[in-house]
Order: sequence, then C-alpha cells, then structure tokens
Amino acid sequence: MTVFLRSALCLFVASLVVSNAAACTVFAITPGASEDGSMYVGHTNDGVGKDWRNIDDISILYVPAADHAPGEKRAIVFDPDSGSDTAGGASGGDSRMVLGYIDQVPHTYAYYTGSYGMMNEHQLLSAECTEYAKVELDAAEGKRIFYSSELSNVALERCTKAREAVKLVGDLIDTYGYYGTGETLVFADPEEAWVIEICSSLDPEDGGGLWVAERIPDGEVFVAANEFRTREVVPGNPDQIYSNELFDKLEKAGLWSPADGSLDWLEAVSYGEYAHPYYSLMRVWRIQDRLAPSLNLSLYVENSYTKAYPFTVTPDEKVNLTGAFSLFRDHYEGTEFDLSTGKAAGPFGNPYRYLGPADAHTDFQNASYMEVRPGANPRPVSGVFCSYSYVAQARSSLPDPVGGVLWFGPAVAYETVYAPMYAGSTNVSAAYAAGDRSKYDCDTAYWTFDFVTNWAMLRYDAMIDEIIAKQGELEAESITLMQETDREAAELIAAGDDEGAARLLTNFTVTRGDEIIDEWHGLAGTLIVTYSNGLITDPATGAVEEPGYPGWWLNETGYQYGPRVYELEELHAAGGLNYTANTVLVPKNATFAEIRELI
Repeated sequence: MTVFLRSALCLFVASLVVSNAAACTVFAITPGASEDGSMYVGHTNDGVGKDWRNIDDISILYVPAADHAPGEKRAIVFDPDSGSDTAGGASGGDSRMVLGYIDQVPHTYAYYTGSYGMMNEHQLLSAECTEYAKVELDAAEGKRIFYSSELSNVALERCTKAREAVKLVGDLIDTYGYYGTGETLVFADPEEAWVIEICSSLDPEDGGGLWVAERIPDGEVFVAANEFRTREVVPGNPDQIYSNELFDKLEKAGLWSPADGSLDWLEAVSYGEYAHPYYSLMRVWRIQDRLAPSLNLSLYVENSYTKAYPFTVTPDEKVNLTGAFSLFRDHYEGTEFDLSTGKAAGPFGNPYRYLGPADAHTDFQNASYMEVRPGANPRPVSGVFCSYSYVAQARSSLPDPVGGVLWFGPAVAYETVYAPMYAGSTNVSAAYAAGDRSKYDCDTAYWTFDFVTNWAMLRYDAMIDEIIAKQGELEAESITLMQETDREAAELIAAGDDEGAARLLTNFTVTRGDEIIDEWHGLAGTLIVTYSNGLITDPATGAVEEPGYPGWWLNETGYQYGPRVYELEELHAAGGLNYTANTVLVPKNATFAEIRELI
C-alpha cells in the first residue's frame, strides 16, 4: 500500500468506543481428533482493559529465554483485569504492583504471551477463559499473589509438558494463593492436553485456592466458554488431579458433603452461566454441534448445571487447521439464533450487537435469587469486542522450534487473518507487538483489522464476501509458504545449525506478519472506495450503483408510506400495502382509489 493511501486511511478513521467486556471461548483438539495429528489449542481473548503488563490487551509479547543467578527471585505482579477490585488491600492499586516473589529457576524458556501465556519454545500451548465463581477474593500481598495470567506465564517459562504445567500451577496456587475470578487454563503439548479450573479459597483467611485438573482424552475435543466444564471429581481417577484439601474445604464451607455423593465441581463452586442464559453454554453447544452433529445436541440450554453438553466430544470428521480457524468464525449462522438475519441484523445482515446493561457479567444468579433481565442477545463465538484470538499448533513430527506455530489473529475472529509465528522465532512483526485502544494507529495490527470489521458493518452482506475471499487467500498462502520453511528449518536443525534455523524462522515470522498487515491495508482502501456513502463504486471503472435497501426491510420499516402518491393521508389510511419493486404507470389525474387498484 502506498504511503499516501495509508495516511489517508489513518485520517479517515475516528476512534471507536469500546465497552467493558470479558468473555473468552477456548478449545483443545487432540492429535487423534485432528487430520494431520497436530495438537490445536484455541483462545479468543474477549477482555477489554489493561492487563498485567499495564498495557491494552490487544498485542502480543515475545519473552526471550533467560538464565538466572542462584538466589534470584521472580516478581509476581497484580493483574487489574482479574475481576479483583484491589491490589495489596489498596483500592485501585497500581497494575504493576508486585504482590510477591517466588524463587527463580536457573533457566526460563522463551514464550509468547499477551493477557495470558500462549506458546513456548518447546511446543507447550496454553489458553484461558474466565468463569463466574461463588467466591472471588481480592489480591493480597504475600497471601494471594497469583491470578491465571501469571500462572500461565510461569508455566510456559518453566515447563515443557502439559501434565507438568498443571501440577506446577496447582502447587503455585496451594503455596502462594489465588485471587480474582474463576478461571480455566488449558495446557497442551504435542501428545497430551489437560484442563485446570481454578477459583479462590472459600475462606478469606485462607491464602490458597481451589483447583481441579482433568486430562482431555486423545481423539476428543474440549470446549469451554465462561463456565466451568469439570463435573464429578473422583478420588483415584488417574486422569484427574486436584488440590489436597479440596473435599475438606468444600465440606467445611457447607458446599458439599459425602452424603451428597460424588463431588460436582461446577455446582459446588459456581453458579454456572457467566452473564445470562445463552451466554456461555450456547457457545459450547455451537462448537460441539458443528464438530459432532451426529450427537443431536439441543441448542436450547436446560439450565446452568445441565449435563447435556459432555466434557469432550469425538468429532464426526477429523479437524484440519482451517477447520480449527473456522470454529472461532461463527455467529450461529443457519440456526434459530442466527445473528446475521432478521430485523436486529438490519438491512445488510450485520451479525454484531452493541452490548448493553443486560449483557453485563454481574451475578445474575446466586444462592438466593436470579435476575430475569429485560433483554440480551445470545453471545456468539465471534464477538465484536474481541481483542485477539489464536490457534496454537503443536506437531510431534517436527523439532520443537519448527513444530510449534502460533496462528495469531488481531481483533474480531470472523474478519481477522491468522498469521503464523514459529515457536523458534525470536521476534514478531512490530505491528503485532503494539497497540492502544484509546489511540487509532493504522500501523498496528489490532487497528488494521478492527477498522475493517467496523467498516464492514455499514454493508456487511456485501463486504464480508470480499473479506472472506482475501482472508482465505492469505491463510492458504501462509500454509503453503510454511511447508517450505518447515523443511528448510528442520534440515538446518538436523545439521546442527540451530542459529541458522532460528534466523530463518524469525525472518519468516516477521516478514509474513508484515505482508499480511500490508495486504489488509490494501483491502481496507478498496472497501472504503467501493462502499462509501451508501454507494457501490467499481474502483477499476468508476461505475457507480445505488442499490438502496432490500424489499423485506422496506416492508418492515413502513416504506409503503414512501413517496408513491401525493395523497399521503389517504395512503396512510389505506393500510395493508406492501413494498413492491414494481413501477406502474397511471393516468396523470387518477384518483387515489384508482391508483390503489393498479398497485
């Protein structure tokens, strides 16, 4: 894109208003469920606000590997996006406030992180989503120092395997305490995937927390969307790990008793849905139904504690990379909840809804009451408030630096392009490493993609076809380019040239990111020219169309009272008139009654 066009685009866009939201969707596709034997972990970061880095949660950070001296400590900082109102007991605490320290290890691994850890150099993958727990305690210096963000980062710094990661996270919670919202963390390596679900301790005087981890069986797919997914916790189950005092603490708090039978984790520690009915489990249903329609799962949620949607499903067909991408690109199309149709979608099928008070994730249900809210929309997988999403891929057939690929997509999942970032890269494109919601910057990845989504809402049904075509072209091109890079990098590593492989992988990661951003700027310029001012202009020929509005929408909005005749009062009184695309010729002095007979 030329400097002039990019500058024009920057000037064209005003800052967009962003409302508070926090709601993520995650999945893990095990090797036995994927077409090529890859492990896939996906995450949409739908939070808004400053994260533990004290910056907007819209960019990616590469953290290099490091060696540490004996006796060195690792600081744990407060995360203001934790749902915790205070840090260290001081309301509105500094987001970079150190809550405590843990012993550093001699060597930490390189990894990618944002609001939460994503992937490290050894193909350890991670993802996160928030849950509504019955007890959500504030941070406290030296007592409750960990939230899920730093837990995921420390795990990626120190671990190479998923089982190792959940055990470390559990030990850190037991030793140093946990604050903030309920949380799910997924950890996966090339062979195995685990889920660990976490909440605050039930006793404010207790510095620890509660947690349960469960292995995802190979050949299965796990999905979570702001509601805990673990149900029965069974002592002796080799596929479960949990905090040592879990049963004792729940019994002491009166939330479970041996007389109740097996412990249901979800019922014991959470009220279930995160904001309102059809907010959390609706997304779980959607992804499970898309993967395994043979299960005939109902789209109608029974209640927050339903067991209708299993912990994992076996997909009817094995999932490939582009299929994994598509799971995040969904507005319930083709279902009764399709957000791209009906009056609420407007004349041009806009699937996005503005958030209102009814959508807030306040405690709409608790032990004594449930709010029946005045109205809200089903929460789609692809939400317009998304900061970024990614699909992390681990491949056991390749060396770690090559086998691990983070497919990172800025802004809204449906209209983003997933850019490949190798585990062995030591840098990312500068556009992906920066960004601030309060300042429009067309050179950043987030604003590059977020602008196109917002512009598309002017005439979504037309623009989305062009967006999807370009999206598919760029992602297919990345896959093709990667195949050659995979081969070259693997050969360099086999020959002992690790540094040469790192240079190759870094150059590919940075260059491909830059190319995708430049291509998307070009698409944005084309969409502006083509769809400005309600017109459709052919940039090549200059031909202009004035398509207007579809007939069904004109009917719904009372267009039958438009400029048909001068006798407007008679037209209003006639009733029963529908919009028609037909023009009829009538005698110049015809009465309204005569005209109505003809139209």
